[in-house]
Parts: sequence; structure tokens; C-alpha cells
Amino acid sequence: MSTPADRFDEQTRTEIEAAAFRRLVAHLDERKDVQNIDLMNLAGFCRNCLSKWYRAAADEHGHVIGYEDAREIVYGMPYAEWKTRYQSEASAEQKAAFAAGGGDH
Repeated sequence: MSTPADRFDEQTRTEIEAAAFRRLVAHLDERKDVQNIDLMNLAGFCRNCLSKWYRAAADEHGHVIGYEDAREIVYGMPYAEWKTRYQSEASAEQKAAFAAGGGDH
């Protein structure tokens, strides 16, 4: 079965998907108030997941990139700096919801 994306040639599809990814990363950068645990609890993925997916995609294309480098791309700064500046302690409710949802990512 074809999808709407099938109407694009491979290069156009790649460019559109890359633009959508960049917009997602920019949106997450604008919403530093949204914690990773919130993303995990609501959507089942977080900024760290995106970093892992970025690293895996680079690997699939023959490019080696470290996890910390991939996180810097997604977070817009070194992860340790982002964590210090923006990450808050998860509440008991957030932790319980995370555990109820499988508690892994």
C-alpha cells in the first residue's frame, strides 16, 4: 500500500524528513520546561531517545558519532550543562507514571 510520502523522490523525502526533525529539535529547545520524564510518560520517547536514534542513523550511514555528541546536537549544548540548567527532580507522580509505563527507554 502506498503512502502520501511515496509521491516524493528519495532526495525530496529525505529533505522533508530532515526539516521535520530539525523543527522537532527546535521545538524541544523552545520547551525546556518540558522534562524528559514528561515526554516519556506522554509519548514514550525523550530527548535522549532522539539522541540514540540520531547516533544509530549516523552509524547506518557509515558515520561514527558518540552518544554525548549526538546528545549535544539534540540538546543544543553539552548534556551536563543542559541538565544543570534545565532539568528538575522528577516528582513522585512522574516517577510512578514512568514505572507504570514500563520504566525504560
